[in-house]
Formats: sequence, structure tokens, C-alpha cells
Amino acid sequence: MTPERWTLSAGDAATATLHIPADARRERRFEIACAITVAVPGGGRQPWHEMTVQADGQRQWRRRVDSHNPGAWDGLDYRFSRSVPVGQALKITVSVACQGARRRTLDVEADEV
Repeated sequence: MTPERWTLSAGDAATATLHIPADARRERRFEIACAITVAVPGGGRQPWHEMTVQADGQRQWRRRVDSHNPGAWDGLDYRFSRSVPVGQALKITVSVACQGARRRTLDVEADEV
């Protein structure tokens, strides 16, 4: 059986949700990667960006950092594993917030291991 791979590229959206449907026959385990980038303008006053990751409505991780690289981009990424029981779906939601920077990319990937 080929391992499952689910991806979502949401561009500059503030929030994205990756839905992985249930499997009626087997438990699955996924390695999940979430990544955002923001554009950082030159001369901005202390810009920051933040990423929040939820799995099935429960917060897994949240981080706010100062945005660096004026005139270019900066970002955050987070990886975690999640087991999905037989007959259950998985919902991964990633939210982006920023001030003095502009949302650029938001990507979520889930690879079955």
C-alpha cells in the first residue's frame, strides 16, 4: 500500500485547514509539517509574525517572533506526529498573524509514516 500524502498551499491566507478523511480499516500515523513566510518591508517598526497550529481543535503549538530580513522575507515552521485511529478523520488548522509584515505563504503537509 502506498503511504498517504496530503498537502495544502494556501498562499497569503490568514488561516488554512487540511482535512484528512477517515480510514475505516486501519490506524494511521502522520508526520505533519506546517510552514509560513511573511514579507518584511524595509524600514518597518519592529514587525512580528505568529503561527498557531491546531489538530482536531486543540492547540499544538504557537509562536510569535520578531520579523527579520528587511526588504526580503522571514518565516516559521513546525513539525509534529499524530496518530489517527480507525474511523476518525484528522483536521489540521494553521493560522497566521502579523504586524508590520505581510502574509506571503502558508503550507501544510501530512505524510503517512
